[in-house]
Amino acid sequence: MGRLREFMKRKNIVISAKRYGIDALGAMAQGLFCSLLIGTILNTIGTQFNVEFLNQVVATLGSGDKQITYTVGGLASAMSGPAMAVAIGYALQAPPMVLFSLVTVGFASNALGGAGGPLAVLFVAIIAAEFGKAVSKETKIDILVTPIVTILIGVGAAWVIAPPIGAAANAFGQLIVQTTKLQPFWMGMLVSVLVGIALTLPISSAAICSALGLVGLAGGAAVAGCCANMVGFAVLSFKENGWGGLVSQGIGTSMLQMPNIVKNPKIWLPAILTSAITGPIATCLFKLEMNGAPINSGMGTCGLCGQLGVWTGWVAPSEKALASGAVAITPTAFDWMGLILISFVLPAVLCWLFGIFFRKIGWIKEGDLQLS
Repeated sequence: MGRLREFMKRKNIVISAKRYGIDALGAMAQGLFCSLLIGTILNTIGTQFNVEFLNQVVATLGSGDKQITYTVGGLASAMSGPAMAVAIGYALQAPPMVLFSLVTVGFASNALGGAGGPLAVLFVAIIAAEFGKAVSKETKIDILVTPIVTILIGVGAAWVIAPPIGAAANAFGQLIVQTTKLQPFWMGMLVSVLVGIALTLPISSAAICSALGLVGLAGGAAVAGCCANMVGFAVLSFKENGWGGLVSQGIGTSMLQMPNIVKNPKIWLPAILTSAITGPIATCLFKLEMNGAPINSGMGTCGLCGQLGVWTGWVAPSEKALASGAVAITPTAFDWMGLILISFVLPAVLCWLFGIFFRKIGWIKEGDLQLS
């Protein structure tokens, strides 16, 4: 046992909640933002504002019916798995050969994990990185051994772990679908809370909403929940993180707070309670529908994709929305007021007020929301 401890110390393999649940998770959120989320933002800007460069096909794979084309944003989104895996490896202080090998591991994990791809990448990349670190520079043919071990362990783990995680994410998505069958009040509350939670967790709320084709009132409730988490955390943590934190969380991703949530889950309560309030207001009072591309239901204020999706749904509903009975409308002042209140004003005010209360009773303490 003593030799094993000495070996792990020499290899910088630290099995701890901080290393895996805080350091790795925080880095993974940045990797996801720099790939999938940035890609979605670029695609949305290109589509909504007719930016020719962003709409151009810059890469083509395959031929005939199997041809796949990519825009700049599409390429960024396609690299989300590798980006997250490399970010995790960096947080685990993996040596270069291990770090570079994680590109393949991340791609495999994300592809096999479906809607649960990001969570699969987290588990698999940690396993592959630590095994890679263990064998790194232990042989005279390190240039062969390290990448082979890292890739084989990683892809093997992905083959075993990723599909069940994807199934669990799909089950979570089905739970969201079932809530849409309830009355608008309860549906609005449940969908808002569940999708908001999914947005902040290391799973893809955008992928879940896209896979489920979440549009209409359910889509509007999903937008409300996502905004409650993103704008809510941005405002709630302004004292600790200032304007940089406001921007990175408010139009980036609330997943940046996951390492802090692991340390103190109570900091999530203001955003969750806010989403439980704004969801029913969206569905019952403003009848807010998100009839653009379903992926936008799970984007919130990330690059304003959720709001652009609502606007697109007003003037030119997506095929999924049209199939569900949506029609183009001319938005009224009431529609615009509802969108602004649900997306920005209410999340900011309510989460801030809840934050004051939780800070006063000691559930949220100084530094609990500090981003690394």
